[in-house]
Amino acid sequence: MTELGSGHLRLVPTTDEHADELLRIHRSDAVRVRWGEPEPGFPFDDEDIVAFTVFVNDQVAGFVQYAEENTPMYRHAGIDIFLDAAVQGRGVGREVVWLVADHLVHVRGHHRVVIDPAADNEPAIRCYAAVGFRPVGIMRRYERGQDGIWHDGLLMDLIADELVNPNGTR
Repeated sequence: MTELGSGHLRLVPTTDEHADELLRIHRSDAVRVRWGEPEPGFPFDDEDIVAFTVFVNDQVAGFVQYAEENTPMYRHAGIDIFLDAAVQGRGVGREVVWLVADHLVHVRGHHRVVIDPAADNEPAIRCYAAVGFRPVGIMRRYERGQDGIWHDGLLMDLIADELVNPNGTR
């Protein structure tokens, strides 16, 4: 697995060295409200994903992962991301999602990529839409929140030729 990005923003394959800082961010109020408590073994709790630590100006700033469905009839990939509150709202998420989607389309050969924010997570939905993701539909009672109540999710997808670079080009 190779590093993605350069300069101020880099996605580095997650290692043991990143775990403590990623756990700190995951447990923060800003992330925990959407991601819940970390699973035992996080960030190495799922062997079916490819995990990157997000670095902004050489500081750990978040986590992004992707999973691939490689069955030929249904081949596609999915992305999940969380960022430290200190970098949210600054375009970092948009750039991270674009880097991963671009990698999935142009290196891994996927024609379709999905992402599934909470239906009420308007900042995330705007971020993903800026990269080319489009709403597909509401997944009713999709995930159980920290409040113990089931909440809706929004399935969004991106077809390869709809990918938009953060600078606005396809």
